[in-house]
Amino acid sequence: MADQPETRGKILLVDDDRVTRSVLDRRLRQAGYAVAFAFDAVSAVAVARSESPDLIVLDLGLPGGDGFVVIERLSRIQTLAHIPVVVLTSREAAREQAIAAGATAFVEKSGNLDEVMETIRDQLHGG
Repeated sequence: MADQPETRGKILLVDDDRVTRSVLDRRLRQAGYAVAFAFDAVSAVAVARSESPDLIVLDLGLPGGDGFVVIERLSRIQTLAHIPVVVLTSREAAREQAIAAGATAFVEKSGNLDEVMETIRDQLHGG
């Protein structure tokens, strides 16, 4: 359709922090991505099922269970198991555990927003 802008993909952003969601939402939309949200571990899998995202950006510290629970649940669902998961957290010590659990990339929240965007681009487009 001519009046629908072409998107570069759909990102599911799972984070309970309003500021993080707002900043990333703005930046992702400016870069041409569609964005969906989940705010806790319980809704993350349900939103992933309904939205069929191309990539999930996942915080580890979530209400209703941590991000590791979300990664494990996604891995058990055939239609969702292939979706790359970028862990975005302030828990630097969790890097190895996140990758071992099935995350495809890890970015510190305290890091540069450009690093987050570059990681997403790399994961989606081979970068």
